[in-house]
Amino acid sequence: MHIFVFLLRQTIFFSMPLLISAIGAMFSELSGIVNIALEGIMILGAFSGILFINQLQDKIHGQTLLLIAILISALVGIFFSLIHGYASIKFKANQIISGTAINLFAPAFSVYISRMIFSIKQISFKNQFIIKKIFLLNKIPFLGEIFFTQTYITVFISFFILFLSWLVVYKTRFGLRLRACGENPNAADIVGIEVSKMQYIATAISGALAGVSGLTFIIPTSTQFDGNVAGYGFLALAVLIFGQWRPDKILFASFLFGFLKAISTSYSEIMFLKKISISSYFYKSLPYIIILIVLIWTSKNTKPPNALGKIYDSNEN
Repeated sequence: MHIFVFLLRQTIFFSMPLLISAIGAMFSELSGIVNIALEGIMILGAFSGILFINQLQDKIHGQTLLLIAILISALVGIFFSLIHGYASIKFKANQIISGTAINLFAPAFSVYISRMIFSIKQISFKNQFIIKKIFLLNKIPFLGEIFFTQTYITVFISFFILFLSWLVVYKTRFGLRLRACGENPNAADIVGIEVSKMQYIATAISGALAGVSGLTFIIPTSTQFDGNVAGYGFLALAVLIFGQWRPDKILFASFLFGFLKAISTSYSEIMFLKKISISSYFYKSLPYIIILIVLIWTSKNTKPPNALGKIYDSNEN
């Protein structure tokens, strides 16, 4: 029972960054903009948040420090996503190339600045953010031990983002207009929707969530940042596709790949897996192997927004 609870807790920690980043990508792609820069924005968000924590962890403590770091990561994510958005929307640049440029820039920039400040590429921090237990809620059978014991505030922020995103996309006028822009920007423009404005907003939301997800990935799993987020930005894109651009399905996909990631890092603690003489590299590559299989299997039924990645020019209307 102990190892099962441990695995589920680890699954949540690995799933939440995927969930947030994929939800962010969903906003961008529902507007018609491909945000392949998730990996780079996650790195920059993690870098800025961890650097802030490193510098002020002796002056600001606990959840206050983490919440401010989350806000900083979100703002950095917005800034770099808007660079991508400006290139894609204003200058009609190839969205894949624009996103790839940010992905190449981010790790080099974070390592360079880290070496300038600390002479090494790692930025260390003290993990003072774990919540040992939440009074009363930790007494809930089974769920209390998984969600409300040895947890982080980022878990609850992630579920709040999920709920709020579902509400915005399917229950508001903004969500309806957002989906219209991704499906048929010409028709949206004709009825008075400012397509470029919607795309800028969606790209900014995408960047904010990607930046937060970078920090959300580092905090529960390490005490240092070394300029990478283990390919989670690309993994989030796979989760988005598998989740069919829907928040509920994205949640399921995030938990599936989060569970595989938990196994890949904790297999040595599972007795029956430990007894099987399989290379550790197999377990580490397992989540990515499963992703390839799932994407191939579901590719025929994948239906992205009709105008996704297509350059839209309102002057042609």
